[in-house]
Amino acid sequence: MAEALQLPVIDLSSPDRLSSANSIRQACIEYGFFYLSNHGVKAELLREVLSESRKFFSLPVEEKMKLARKEHRGYSPLYDENLDPASSSKGDSKQSYYVGPLDDPMDQIKLNQWPPEDILPSWRPTMESYYRELESAGKRLLSLVALSLSLDEDFFVRVGGLDKPTAFLRLLHYPGDAIASGEEIYGASAHSDYGMITLLATDGVPGLQICRDKSKRPFIWEDVPHIEGTFIVNIGDMMERWTNCLFRSTLHRVMPTGQERYSVAFFLDPDRDCIVECLPSCCGESCPSKFSPIRSGDYLKERLRVTYGFAT
Repeated sequence: MAEALQLPVIDLSSPDRLSSANSIRQACIEYGFFYLSNHGVKAELLREVLSESRKFFSLPVEEKMKLARKEHRGYSPLYDENLDPASSSKGDSKQSYYVGPLDDPMDQIKLNQWPPEDILPSWRPTMESYYRELESAGKRLLSLVALSLSLDEDFFVRVGGLDKPTAFLRLLHYPGDAIASGEEIYGASAHSDYGMITLLATDGVPGLQICRDKSKRPFIWEDVPHIEGTFIVNIGDMMERWTNCLFRSTLHRVMPTGQERYSVAFFLDPDRDCIVECLPSCCGESCPSKFSPIRSGDYLKERLRVTYGFAT
């Protein structure tokens, strides 16, 4: 059994924004993960999202495959993805469903796919409501992240990162019949997220683990317990790049526990045209930039190409 980790809890509603920012800074340097409380997303809405998610994943495979993932939207079946190609796993034991930006001006052909209303009448409005609530909470959180980096709290707005953010909602289902054994079986194999920040909600079933030091071997894994009413927030590779590795994009995975598990991840990333380059507060003569500037959309496109074998 892995040790349980005591991560900091950040109160998004706290009037002491500087104290919250300082706590975020410490959490992102030490762990790359923290809990977010008082985020403004109603518990009832999350319950509805998890309920609708269960309904979809309970459909026959042939019905779900009618909405198979295209342009990084829609359904991915079991073992469709292996987040750790270096492992000998046959693929991750999970199924998922992606919802992309709702108001993307470039999305003239409406890339998002939706289950038929006659089968799941409440599915689309529930997911759209949740998406918008998470986007709002994520933007408020990023103003504190900016403060934590000694920047103006509207920094990510001013650099064009939040004009038309690239955000994806991902519903995840881990079946309960996958059990860790001699064969490598993972709900989600070891990986770090690609973008800025991820906000994760779960149904309370355990399985999430993080490895704080990805340079050491063997990896030391620690359990991330569920705290009711909070999101689990983690820093992605793009934010690690932006901060010149000051903030860590931490390896994490989901291990089978013999229990069925549902979770909902919200990936908040910048506008496609936003240039990601070392923040002025994170580099200098004694600490030169480790990465060249790159367009956000190009960076994410390449990361997805490596994961899925193509650029969507």
